[in-house]
Amino acid sequence: MPGDLKKDIINAAKWSTVAEVFAKLLTPVVSMVLARLLAPEAFGVVTSLVVIISFAEVFADAGFQKYLIQHEFASESDLHRSSSVAFWCNLCLSVLLWLVIFLFREPLAAYVGSPHLGTTLAVASLSIPLAAFSSIQTALYKRSLDFRTLFNARIVYVLVPLLVTLPLALSLRNYWALVIGTLSQNFVNAFLLTKWSKWKPQLYFSFRELKEMLSFSLWSLFESISIWLTSYVDLFIVGTMLSQYYLGLYRTSSVLVGQIFGLVTSVTTPILFSSLSRLQDDRKAFLDLFSKFQKTVALVAFPIGVVLFSYSGLVTNVLLGEKWLEAAFFIGLWGLSSALMIVLSHYCSEIYRALGKPKLSVLAQWLHIVVLWPAVWISVSYGFHTLCWVRAFVRLEFIPVHLLIMWVVLRISPWKMAGNIFPSLVAAALMLGVAFFLRSEGMSMLGQIASLCVSLLVYIGCVMLFPENRVLLQRFTKLIHP
Repeated sequence: MPGDLKKDIINAAKWSTVAEVFAKLLTPVVSMVLARLLAPEAFGVVTSLVVIISFAEVFADAGFQKYLIQHEFASESDLHRSSSVAFWCNLCLSVLLWLVIFLFREPLAAYVGSPHLGTTLAVASLSIPLAAFSSIQTALYKRSLDFRTLFNARIVYVLVPLLVTLPLALSLRNYWALVIGTLSQNFVNAFLLTKWSKWKPQLYFSFRELKEMLSFSLWSLFESISIWLTSYVDLFIVGTMLSQYYLGLYRTSSVLVGQIFGLVTSVTTPILFSSLSRLQDDRKAFLDLFSKFQKTVALVAFPIGVVLFSYSGLVTNVLLGEKWLEAAFFIGLWGLSSALMIVLSHYCSEIYRALGKPKLSVLAQWLHIVVLWPAVWISVSYGFHTLCWVRAFVRLEFIPVHLLIMWVVLRISPWKMAGNIFPSLVAAALMLGVAFFLRSEGMSMLGQIASLCVSLLVYIGCVMLFPENRVLLQRFTKLIHP
């Protein structure tokens, strides 16, 4: 790996880590307060609207972000011209999509299980052009591994709910607090990233460059649509077949788990994709970097999954409150499956994209969709509890799909990947056994916390028995305290 790139990766990791640590410390605090101020139905309403908004945002981006990060340009001026073309396309598409949503707001809201909330949908959908406005700037920051600027914007972004959403929740006590808070975050993010960016959109457009970008981006767009179908189809089904209450429980549970694991994925994924894209012509350096990322992430993700699974009631009570305890078992199942998914599936998709092979990601998504859709549709008819069990386990089908593609198409051995994470997997299994041995029915909160601490100590002790893990820990210490 070139020395300059290695230095840029380490620097990017530092700033990305600091930003995400700050965000993940503050975000759960805000979520804890909001969960106690607002009913699950309020979160359910917003979730049903997000199904439409997120789908529109897929088309607004059109895959240009990935193109700008990955493509090798002849000069900086070529990069800037392509960025301008992408910016105007994104902005025009986003405004057009918002107009369509505005015109059909009532039937669209009713279609996702929120009748008479068309006005709310139209207002919430303003986040589409706001997100599109800063999309290209974000791509350019990631391309240059300038995560320090993204760190500054991230800090302000996570402070907005504290300053806007929480006061509104205290006064309004309904879903409008969440809608306005999200719009405020998107506006602040777009303003700051545009203001700080060295690149500014030019009054320039080229259909030739647009055609070149679309030749790559169409597959990235198709990939994004496939990802949306696997990520949001269950929300659509729950929102239309169950109540807003259960949709709120379902969505908030998965979001909470996502926020916790986001400390790992939000730090590593942007850096991994940008770094692998620069190394796509050096297979040895490419695979070495991926292996180190996977091993390090496994060390952190596996114990998080075990804690969420073994102490789901404690986690739910502390972070959301007693009125959310019905979803505790889903938080546990989703947490355990998320740990496995992140390590053995999530980063495979980054390899496909970095190698310019989004078709492989599309293939993996559709091999999962054909299993996911029938499973969710059938299980939801048996009630919320059955749905949660099925949804948490059916996502694991993604793992053999990705490992098969990695071996057959890219000749990356799944056995080598398994050996790479074996030490942390063994330690996590032992931690899980200790946690269940120490737990007892009716244990006090203090007793559960003590049990959790003991199981974590067992995990750390087991992990440190492997020399390669001690080396990783030393490198991590140098990263934080150079």
